[in-house]
Amino acid sequence: MKDQRVIRFLKNVLVHMPLDWLHLTTHRLDIYDEAHAKSQFLDLFSELYAQESSLEDSLQKLPTAFDYIRLGHPLSCVLEWAIAKQYNVSADHVIAFSSQTIPVMAILRKNALKGRATQIIYEGEWPVALNLDILASVYTYKFEVRKIAPEADIPEFEGSTIVFSDKENLDVFDTRPQVDFSINYQSGLGSILLVNGVHNADYISEIQHVRRRETIAMTPANTLSVLEYVLGKRTTIPSRNEADKLQVLSAIKEITNTEISPIVASSGLSIQYAIMMGLIDDALERYEGKPIKIIVPPNCYGGTNDQARRVAEVVDNVEVLDLPVDGGSDMVQSIDTVLNEISEIDAVPFIIAEIPTNPRVEVPDLLKLQDALSKKRLTRQGSEAIDPIFILDQTFCPNIHFLGVGDVLSSVRAISYASGSKFPSGGKCTAGYCVSNSGASALMSKIQVHLSLCDNEATSAQYAILAKQLPSMNQRIQDAYKNTLEFVRYIENVLPEAKINFVSDALAKDGFTPSVFSLDLPTKGANESEREAYKRALNHKLIGRMIQNIPNESKYCVSYGQLKGCYWTIPATSTQGTTKEGDKDYIARVSLSPQMDLEAHKKVFLDFVNDLI
Repeated sequence: MKDQRVIRFLKNVLVHMPLDWLHLTTHRLDIYDEAHAKSQFLDLFSELYAQESSLEDSLQKLPTAFDYIRLGHPLSCVLEWAIAKQYNVSADHVIAFSSQTIPVMAILRKNALKGRATQIIYEGEWPVALNLDILASVYTYKFEVRKIAPEADIPEFEGSTIVFSDKENLDVFDTRPQVDFSINYQSGLGSILLVNGVHNADYISEIQHVRRRETIAMTPANTLSVLEYVLGKRTTIPSRNEADKLQVLSAIKEITNTEISPIVASSGLSIQYAIMMGLIDDALERYEGKPIKIIVPPNCYGGTNDQARRVAEVVDNVEVLDLPVDGGSDMVQSIDTVLNEISEIDAVPFIIAEIPTNPRVEVPDLLKLQDALSKKRLTRQGSEAIDPIFILDQTFCPNIHFLGVGDVLSSVRAISYASGSKFPSGGKCTAGYCVSNSGASALMSKIQVHLSLCDNEATSAQYAILAKQLPSMNQRIQDAYKNTLEFVRYIENVLPEAKINFVSDALAKDGFTPSVFSLDLPTKGANESEREAYKRALNHKLIGRMIQNIPNESKYCVSYGQLKGCYWTIPATSTQGTTKEGDKDYIARVSLSPQMDLEAHKKVFLDFVNDLI
């Protein structure tokens, strides 16, 4: 980097930056404006640059860039802004990834949908993880790969040209006119993509969506290392501490009561993507030519729903089917019905479900679920149908034993996973993990292949955080449940007209102790439209009051399982952002933590209730 003014400003920023930028998964959610995420942060950050001001107090007052660092965070935005300044382009043309390989795959995905050819130019050695045969056969991407000498001319090509370089200087890009996308990567840090030219601007939102759904942004720790390097400080990239990894794997096995070695990824959606693609890879080999059906609740977490549909959009012979599980629909009955239909056409069924469900916090009859999954079914021709693989998102209750010997799902092929940004890390990192029972153990090697292909394994810093946080997880879950139960009982007492979705005492005795509940506030109006509008406005009024009166604890965020505070969201406009409108839930979802001022929250809620009278 040569711009001395930018260098001086960045040095000042790194000296005075809030520690939250580096150590938390969320920053200043009390002033988070979802509609202007990232742009608002960079607009105000640019004003500080224009004023040559970067005092700690000014930086602390900046709004967060995203509600969740999987998507991006203040430091990644600062890095992208600085590189964009260097190349005189808009900041959205620079995208930093934790993964080295996903930016290539993001462009290939876009071109697969456009029917546009792609050539990948590289120098040195091709990264072993990026298996070209799998990219072509499983992901169905089409491309040409050429190795050239440094500074050699770029071959003429009708389509998109990617220059893919393993570089020490991650901020030095190939911007020759023939290059559409320049990607620099470095082991242990991730990669940075420069979208070259305004004619390629239509790729930006879709590349960013790949980062949102199939991987994560460059982590805060790694982004800081890159920024320091750009400013002339030679930093050492920490190698993975194998003791941390072994401790994490051991803790996960103990928590889940499983024996198969777990797999740990950079986020919950990273591990979910590896599961999806690993299972599809296995099905393409094992059941050649047979249709693959991904069965997903239409109102589940938006990332899950969206990712499944994105996979089906690209991979031939894959289709998503709805699985009604919430708000009056019985998960077991829905599974039985859809598996009966799929068995008739001899298709390969993958079921993704959350237990408890989100956001209604419902738990199916687990013995009936086991029966529905293990039932022998026949195809239309009378042969035995393919048994399903049950993929369980147990982020809300990662302490429950589902897959171990003798556990309720031990006799069917099942894999479970959890988002590590929730209880496993206490909100300190995004890393997620998956485990399997013995019946699905053979699939774990396929999942590992696709996790490696996407370079989505947890980083060294993430392993270190999980090693520290996992041992206390079960106790934190219990403590948070106690706060949640007390708050639920209080709301039932002061606002009995509200409908609360929360686990029953009987389920709690069975170990289901989530610290999240959904709140359907009472409403009024002459017709359904007026009643719905009133309720939606009331949701925002309640959440706004909580944040305004308890800004140090109450946050507007989709997250869950943090070490302290209380998190509020409206699923329809956050976690269900990509869900079909008719399946969205316009209710308030509340998640509590082990450490919070519960009495303050009760008081603010009572004031809210008194205003309704």
